[in-house]
Amino acid sequence: MTYKIKDRWNHSKAAEEHINVIFDYPEKPGWDIAFPIRCRRAGLELEKQHEVEAYVKSMYEMLNPENWPEWQEKAKKHWAKSRSTVTKPIFDKMAMSFAWFTYNELPTTSNPARRLQDLKEAGFTIGTRRRSGSDLEFILLPKPIGEATGYEYWSGALRNRIVKTLKNYDAYEGKVGNPKHLLPDHKFPEIRWDRNTKRDSLEDLTDAEIHSDFQLITNQRNQQKREVCRKCLQTGKRGHPFGIQYFYKGDIDWPIDVQTTGKGAEAGCHGCGWYDLEKWRQSLQKLV
Repeated sequence: MTYKIKDRWNHSKAAEEHINVIFDYPEKPGWDIAFPIRCRRAGLELEKQHEVEAYVKSMYEMLNPENWPEWQEKAKKHWAKSRSTVTKPIFDKMAMSFAWFTYNELPTTSNPARRLQDLKEAGFTIGTRRRSGSDLEFILLPKPIGEATGYEYWSGALRNRIVKTLKNYDAYEGKVGNPKHLLPDHKFPEIRWDRNTKRDSLEDLTDAEIHSDFQLITNQRNQQKREVCRKCLQTGKRGHPFGIQYFYKGDIDWPIDVQTTGKGAEAGCHGCGWYDLEKWRQSLQKLV
């Protein structure tokens, strides 16, 4: 077993930490790669040096070119069941050589970051590193395909039902909006989920669950909330809409007695305006 650990770096925007290594195999000497050692969605939280080194050794065994034919067969079965016509060309390009690519070197798509996230959520492993300057590079690795993780997906019919059940009410604007521009938003942010948080299916949601778990906001506000929640996870400081530092429960600091990820972490979101915009607005109006 021959390998060399080069360095580690934090991909703060993705809330991940990656390790850059060189693996030497007879069939592929000097393979310069990287993979996550801290990634919430993959259940990785490696901090101690002996844990990292043990994981690097296990990755060395898993990524052996001798295992690639089996991996390729499983990948074929995955794509045979997938309906994603926009993500597969990116996968095909990256799987041809297991080499590094920037966004600009991948097949053209309107949202390459989303496509790479799709691959991660499907159970594929993507390594990330920063090229000289500000460009990011990505590499697809033939690590055994894990369980699908990440977001809960809904059909178009269910999306329409959620929007209708919530009466086209834009929770950020505090008024009825155009249903074509509104998205169902999980009140409890996905960045704090773990493998046991995601439901197997949303198709059987009751109206009560829709009112409890979702709110409607535009895509712009959805992206804004995602950044706020990511920063909250990283810093322990809760966000506040419109720059108004008001919380209907707790204060700006994440509660010290509440876990940071998993279903139990939802208790730490209570009181934050981004978690439940309408409840936050009504509470603030009463105070005023």
